[in-house]
Amino acid sequence: MESKSKLRWRNMNKRNRAFTLIELMVVILILAILAALIVPNVLGRTGQAKVSKAQADLSVLSSAIDQFRLDCDRYPTTQEGLGALNTQPSGVNGWRGPYLKQQVVNDPWGNPYIYEAPGPNGGGYQVESYGSDGAPGGTNDATDLTNGSDT
Repeated sequence: MESKSKLRWRNMNKRNRAFTLIELMVVILILAILAALIVPNVLGRTGQAKVSKAQADLSVLSSAIDQFRLDCDRYPTTQEGLGALNTQPSGVNGWRGPYLKQQVVNDPWGNPYIYEAPGPNGGGYQVESYGSDGAPGGTNDATDLTNGSDT
């Protein structure tokens, strides 16, 4: 059996080893200040990353569409859409696809890429993403991104 002085000493050490409320509040305050400085920078880059991803996707789609044209002597029609890059449309001769490694996916904001052939100026094609707002026009992350032979 332990003596009373040893028990008292053990209880004192346990109390002295704990954090005080002030120490915990200081640590929480420091973490809050760090979060306030870091989080806006990280969140701001998310929008830039999505724009870069959409631009890269548009470039890959344009290359695949151009390869389709070389093989088939025409661009996919608007009705055939970007699906013609993975599945041979009926009545198309010379198709040597699939021209993409994966199925066409939505833009980084979850909206489908818009494909138009002939393009709005009457020739070639245009592939477009409406950006974060999913509607024509806009600024910053909502800026329309366009690629194609009609731009």
